[in-house]
Amino acid sequence: MNEIEIQLQDVNPRELFGDQNSNVELLRSYFPKLKIVARGSKLKAFGEEAVLDEFEMRIDLLISHFRKYNKLDQATLENILTADPSKGIETIDDKDSFIVHGVGGRTIKAQTINQQRLVQLSKKNDMLFAVGPAGTGKTYTSVALAVKALKEKQVKRIILTRPAVEAGENLGFLPGDMKEKLDPYMQPLYDALRDMIPAERLSSYIEKGTIQIAPLAFMRGRTLDHAFVILDEAQNTTHAQMKMFLTRMGTHAKFIITGDPGQIDLPRRIISGLKEALLVLKETEGIGMIYLDDKDVIRHKLVRKVIEAYKNIEHTN
Repeated sequence: MNEIEIQLQDVNPRELFGDQNSNVELLRSYFPKLKIVARGSKLKAFGEEAVLDEFEMRIDLLISHFRKYNKLDQATLENILTADPSKGIETIDDKDSFIVHGVGGRTIKAQTINQQRLVQLSKKNDMLFAVGPAGTGKTYTSVALAVKALKEKQVKRIILTRPAVEAGENLGFLPGDMKEKLDPYMQPLYDALRDMIPAERLSSYIEKGTIQIAPLAFMRGRTLDHAFVILDEAQNTTHAQMKMFLTRMGTHAKFIITGDPGQIDLPRRIISGLKEALLVLKETEGIGMIYLDDKDVIRHKLVRKVIEAYKNIEHTN
């Protein structure tokens, strides 16, 4: 059995290894064929030479990152362990990840490489498609960008909208007026806003129309000027709805369209407006597209495992 020993220099082993060696445990899960031992300022690994070479290369990258930023979170660790070295390994840059201060001074920032790309693309494009599975932060990050634009007076209002597909004909059977019927469906958008704007000010913004949350059907016939507009759950739009929405764009407006093509609730044989738009507009200058994936899941760590498990089933069917 082959062995390598890595001596940690100018690095705090306790911080690199994580609380209760949590980072070492993650290393073991990614290199199950190796026996990995962390002791003092040394890291030893035993196993086949080819696997050890890969392990040593990844550890060198981890140490380089730690020396540069003096920290190593789980998202960065997993990114370094899974990235394709031939394409270059990116890590989160703190100065570029900050978006806006939320309630109580909480820092709202991009937490993954692709979320950071989303932020950068939004600066360069007035229209942006952010596509990915559940839990990748595409909606939350987009709302943060909208709040930032409003606070900095880049726009005069925020408009958040969703196609009310799941509500469908059942909407009429729900108690209350139209707002009360739609509020539960729009809850994820409210949740994001409540993290970023104090409750009293948020209520005032909504009352004055500075922030509008409405189903997609309410967008018809409008021209959206000086607005930051987010279409959420866009995979549930039809061809006509998507075209209608995209053509609402007025002067000094920002549009972000988010969705998950893997969770379409439309009736069979109806083409998703999101899927179609991604194909039709992929070469259009001024329109950005970012594809988030399983590595961007920032909910409970089991969410990533659930997505991966279902992906395996769907690929075999």
